[in-house]
Amino acid sequence: MERALERSSPWVKQLIKVSGLMLGLSMLGCSVQPASIEPAEVYTGTGETTIYLNSNDWHTGIIVPAELMHARIPQLQRRFPDSPRLEFGWGDKGFYEAEQVTSGISARALFTPTTAVMHVVAVPDDVVDYFHHNQILAVPLNATELEQLLIFLTQSFTYDAQGKVIATRDGIYGDSQFYQAQGNYYFMNTCNTWTARGMSSIGMTFSPLFKLTAGSVMDAVDDENGVVTLQELVETPD
Repeated sequence: MERALERSSPWVKQLIKVSGLMLGLSMLGCSVQPASIEPAEVYTGTGETTIYLNSNDWHTGIIVPAELMHARIPQLQRRFPDSPRLEFGWGDKGFYEAEQVTSGISARALFTPTTAVMHVVAVPDDVVDYFHHNQILAVPLNATELEQLLIFLTQSFTYDAQGKVIATRDGIYGDSQFYQAQGNYYFMNTCNTWTARGMSSIGMTFSPLFKLTAGSVMDAVDDENGVVTLQELVETPD
């Protein structure tokens, strides 16, 4: 086995080392960032505030009323003053912001811990119409669950010495913006495990650890009491 590794390319050796390290950390229960918020209760499936999960089949995002995040991060109010809702997504900076996604960028994003960013998008009231090809889940929250989720979202950003979020560049669709984020992206810490940790923060009982794909997250959330599927994924021609 050792001789086989010696003959392997540097890239294969790096892949093996990183894969083993990340799997080991995950199995040991070491925390990943941004970390889940310890829920105050098991998710109830009831409440007066509805948030949404959005999936385009590879990436997931969390959509919340904008005014709730404006109160916590004033820079978002100045950047998105008229939007009734905001979508938040966490992911790899190089992959997310690339003008053209290459195999090298994709591989680095998966197998080498890389810098993360938050992607924030202005979303109108009609979420389904705006994301008309995507799967949309409606998730009702009570006041306690909502507070837990807002803490999770707020703590996913990186802040400067003055306590302000750090904008980097315009986002990739609609009226959107990238911001520096907490944590590093790799194959066990993706946009989808981030969304899953957000749902864990509100008390959903499934483990976010292996929710690596958009489908695995959406299926797990859809199984929770009170969650409603507003729209299924619409396949588009290649």
